[in-house]
Amino acid sequence: MYQFPDYLKKAYESSPLSFVYYQNVDGRAVPILASDGFCRNVGMERENVIAWLRVGLFERMHPDDVGIMSKISDDFLHHRAPYDTVFRCRVKAPDTKSERYVKIHGLGKWQTMPDGTQLAVINYANLSDTIEVTRESMELYALHRKDLFYTDPLTGLPNINYLNEFGNEKINTLRADGITPCVVFTDIDSMQSYNNQYGVDEGNTLLQTAADTLKKQFPTALVARGADDHFILIAPFDDRDTLEKQLCDANRSIRDEAGGNTFGFRSAVCPIDDDTTLNQALDHAKHAMKNIENDMNREVAFFSREADEQYWRDRYIVENVKLAMENEWISGFYHALYRIENRKIAAFECLARWVDPHHGVIPPCKFVPVLLKYHQLYKLDLYMFELVCRQAKSLYENDLPLVPVSVNFSRQDFDHADIISEMNRIYNKYELAGRVDKSYFIVEVTEQDLAVGADRLQSQLEQIRANGYGLWLDDFGSGYSALNVFSRFEFDMIKCDLDLLQHLDDHGGINRLILKELVDVARQIGIHVLIEGLETESHLAFVTEIGCELAQGFYYHKPEPLDELLSNAKKGELIKLCETPQERDTLNRKWLEVRNA
Repeated sequence: MYQFPDYLKKAYESSPLSFVYYQNVDGRAVPILASDGFCRNVGMERENVIAWLRVGLFERMHPDDVGIMSKISDDFLHHRAPYDTVFRCRVKAPDTKSERYVKIHGLGKWQTMPDGTQLAVINYANLSDTIEVTRESMELYALHRKDLFYTDPLTGLPNINYLNEFGNEKINTLRADGITPCVVFTDIDSMQSYNNQYGVDEGNTLLQTAADTLKKQFPTALVARGADDHFILIAPFDDRDTLEKQLCDANRSIRDEAGGNTFGFRSAVCPIDDDTTLNQALDHAKHAMKNIENDMNREVAFFSREADEQYWRDRYIVENVKLAMENEWISGFYHALYRIENRKIAAFECLARWVDPHHGVIPPCKFVPVLLKYHQLYKLDLYMFELVCRQAKSLYENDLPLVPVSVNFSRQDFDHADIISEMNRIYNKYELAGRVDKSYFIVEVTEQDLAVGADRLQSQLEQIRANGYGLWLDDFGSGYSALNVFSRFEFDMIKCDLDLLQHLDDHGGINRLILKELVDVARQIGIHVLIEGLETESHLAFVTEIGCELAQGFYYHKPEPLDELLSNAKKGELIKLCETPQERDTLNRKWLEVRNA
């Protein structure tokens, strides 16, 4: 059953108007609140009137009216028809204990409460009163309905209905004064958490404080309460700096006056030009808000066409990634990993490439961060793993060279799916057991992934190796590397970040020393090592000099689709370039001999 907030219950019950609130409960109209005006009209105390309404209203109706009123009430309750009717009802005569029939005009309306619950409110006017009294009652009720429709009951601010009805008038008034109008959309940060910590009453106080502060800070603006913890302003737009300072000052004031700890609100602003409607400007401001939703250091965002276009590009990626995978708009490009000693391909890394029928090539640097942001990257990574499994089966069945293939996985993947179970399911789906060993499929995770939630991730990575798959550490040296990663995790290989090789001579050539030591340490502890970013003859000379085992870069090979690899295989070129399994095993053991010596 709906529970009125205290401030609403007190306001409605003390009203001199005659009305009752009902709730549809299992198809019955259950009365839940009656006003003082209604109690006075029926001559009953409040503690008795609700119980009486539940059983007695139809009993007090004239018998000839009961049938039609039952039908009208049922139709209104189920939203089939309006409630605007006259019926006869027994009420106590003024100053006597006798009862008499009077004509009652019932006028009903559905009202959506702050939490979204729909209630029916019916105003009951006694038509047997004098014409003046009846007219006064109906006019008061009309004002009451209008106030409810246009006013937020908690803050007293205009609500979204008012904004939709009269917002354009405010915009036109500002323009007539030569002022550029703008929409400001505000969002109180973590309002639900604030309510949970301090209570709903304190949360309502925070909303009231925000409303009062915004009205004080923007005296010439239209300040309206939106849904939940949002406020919307139509304000003068003098310049960005002035408006941002006003919003930051208001926010500081709210934080200082709040009864609990709060970050206050964050705001997004969209100027309203001649080609922009109020609703469009509000949508633009909401989109701009999304640009700072994860940045706790920003309080104000301004809409820009460029940011809006980026927002819609991001939305396209998120909303169409499933379609792109189903239609194979996303394919795998294979990038070779070469062994320095024999100049042969020791493995491939399979990279995702999205060629969209509407937007052309969408590079990984565009779609991977978006999928990561919206927690959808695990779908792509599992899709890529399935792609290499399917293609490995095809290579095996056509007697083409099989070399290990790596696929990139994100730490976030392990939060959204049982990755090892999914990998095993896919591996078994293509019946690879006995044909292509699991060690041919390698998971790459980045050094940055290990820095977040390492303890939770460790056991999951251990399962990958325990199930027979390979495990590589990618981008090593790209951040603040900690060598204790080798004591906490077991990797088959580390891939040194390409920036180390491409900036060999920066800062007095320190990267030369770092890479040499990394190669030596990795070999001593029995981990294979690869250096990324090999693009020049001098790069090749350096990695050879320090005894690096493997390298990857455009000097040797650029990523290409499987079709091109197969075309080379048919010419015999790929077969000559790839290591045989025997060569691979021999050279891998040779690398580890230093440790065992």
